Amino acid sequence: MKKDKVVYTVLLLTCILGFWLFENFYTPDTYSNPNSSAISAPFKKEYLPSSSFNQIVLHDYFMLSYSEFHEQAEWVAYELKKEHLTYDNRKRPYFIEDPKVASKSADWRNYKGSGFDRGHLCPAGDRRFSEYAYNETFYTSNISPQDRAFNAGIWNRLEMQVRDWCKRYDDLYIITGGVLKNNLEEIGSEDVDVPEAFYKVIFRNDNNQLHVMAFLFPNKESRKPLKQFLVTIDELELATGIDFFYKKSDKWQKRIENKMSIKNWKF
Repeated sequence: MKKDKVVYTVLLLTCILGFWLFENFYTPDTYSNPNSSAISAPFKKEYLPSSSFNQIVLHDYFMLSYSEFHEQAEWVAYELKKEHLTYDNRKRPYFIEDPKVASKSADWRNYKGSGFDRGHLCPAGDRRFSEYAYNETFYTSNISPQDRAFNAGIWNRLEMQVRDWCKRYDDLYIITGGVLKNNLEEIGSEDVDVPEAFYKVIFRNDNNQLHVMAFLFPNKESRKPLKQFLVTIDELELATGIDFFYKKSDKWQKRIENKMSIKNWKF
């Protein structure tokens, strides 16, 4: 009888240990293209913003700067080309942890029952042209807690507007993320921070002239026109602590970053 108790105790402890190891050290399979070779940055280096946390992650079709402290990306950067705009019907995969994040990206279960959406930063709708490109957007490094009405509302309207601009103007560059700071609301066992605001920088190169727009939204739905959420890059830098276009000269930045112009963009 004593021997049986010892065996049951050992089995129970083994199961508990196995479950703990699975939860804390298991890294799921990758969604990246198994046939791809070593990739280069999928975004022009001269346009990259600064990284506050020094954890840059490259995927085939977007890149990001990950904040372990906030358990999400401070920014995701990607190019949207006219050739990307397809309407292929893709099956939504599961959200999985990003195997390229050294500190391990947050588990999707943190969002379960939180009342917040797993909001895409690089939209899945911008990556329908390829199964791998589409699936990559379901890494948890590419999501952030968003108010449900906001995600389905004004944030979605901006994503659709960006696709319309791409059809009209050709290739666009996009940098987007939540505004990360201290003392934010947190969800889940890994304390994923809930941004109070989200931003999106959109720009294009037209005959060697850069046309830039920046948006800053509270993390809640609004029926106001998109134009009312425009800010300058200087204002966005104050809000986020990110240095956009830091690789450009001071003269270039002064000329671009304090302006807010929509004359080169059709709403």
